[in-house]
Amino acid sequence: MFNAIKSLFSGVNVPTVDPVTLHAQLQEKKPPLVVDVRSKGEIKEGHIAKAKFIPLSNFSNALNKLPKNRAIVCVCHSGWRSNAACKQLIQAGFTDVTNMSGGMFAWSRADLPTKK
Repeated sequence: MFNAIKSLFSGVNVPTVDPVTLHAQLQEKKPPLVVDVRSKGEIKEGHIAKAKFIPLSNFSNALNKLPKNRAIVCVCHSGWRSNAACKQLIQAGFTDVTNMSGGMFAWSRADLPTKK
């Protein structure tokens, strides 16, 4: 967890994507991998279809399970935890990493589909 907090304040700039654009990207032939870093309880409230779930508290232990040759978009409730996850990925050498701005809160406000 210390690494997650440390990465929140590091000087790494993380690109962002808005929910509507991400939804369109997920319809493409080679969609990005969505990594949801929320807790199990939050996931039950609704999530993006086909998202991979890795809670931020366990994120640094799971980096080796993520593909370095695929675009990754990190998601959480508001965008803060997913930004920390993106910074960890970038620091670990991942090159195509994006944070969904506004998190699932913004996804829901845009009235985009969720799975439960």
